Amino acid sequence: MQLTTLIKVSLCSILALGFVSSLQAVDATGTWFWTQAARGGGADTKITIKLKVDGEKLTGTITQPGRGGAAATDTAITDGKVKGDEISFSVVRDFGGNTMTTKYNGKVTADAIKGKVERPGRGGGDPTTTDWEAKREAAATPAAAPAATK
Repeated sequence: MQLTTLIKVSLCSILALGFVSSLQAVDATGTWFWTQAARGGGADTKITIKLKVDGEKLTGTITQPGRGGAAATDTAITDGKVKGDEISFSVVRDFGGNTMTTKYNGKVTADAIKGKVERPGRGGGDPTTTDWEAKREAAATPAAAPAATK
């Protein structure tokens, strides 16, 4: 084979591998977190979400601290979908018989989900849309085994 042909074949192979790897979706399965500014100037709150991907289906639970120092609550996500590196889901909460649905969507990378969250407007007004960014929680590393003693 001539050198120029070898170089062309090598270059095409490298480009093809890059294209194929770009088609592979990043798995959103895992634990993610973000902080949200508290109302009234209080301390920021940490929100955690545990996601599981099964094909194009997304399931999970979001954990959020209660208001006014109340215990944290877990809420299952609904309508979870995965398409490539895009995810979407809803969180339906009940406040004294009134339900509120918050819709999330985002693009997943190896260590972050960046997207938009849509919340119902206050008093029945127009919904509000804001940015959100969750970070993947590092996997817990096993504790080092104690050194053997004699």
